[in-house]
Amino acid sequence: MRDVRRHAWAGGATPIEGSVRAYTGRVQPTQQEFVALGHAGSDAYAGLETFPNPGVEQVELVSDELTAVCPITGQPDFYVATIQYRPDALCLESKSLKIYLSRFRDQGAFCEALAVRIRDEIAAALEVEPADVHVTLRQKARGGITITASV
Repeated sequence: MRDVRRHAWAGGATPIEGSVRAYTGRVQPTQQEFVALGHAGSDAYAGLETFPNPGVEQVELVSDELTAVCPITGQPDFYVATIQYRPDALCLESKSLKIYLSRFRDQGAFCEALAVRIRDEIAAALEVEPADVHVTLRQKARGGITITASV
């Protein structure tokens, strides 16, 4: 039996009903299984899910599937996201992260602001300080310019 935590989101709506919500700091009761892992599609998304740290000191997750849109032009921006963290009691479940990142595809955000938002929401889910989470977003070239933002 695994100790899995699901995190409550502000705004009343679940993340399925709208855009990603700010983490409220409340933890729902411990469950026996993950909502996203082992289930097809994003309908199983219940927020960033965590599990007890089995003893690792550093975790790095890399995804090339992050897309957001420019808040000015509405053009898509494609990213490679690298998330590194020093876990305390909890580790991040990767499928819930994949679905979390996919929820930005229709949201307007500058690269720099998106890096900060992702860092803060992951730190809240892991119950660690933001300084323990490092996020690098490398925006793929558009107009001949590549942007890399790190926090």
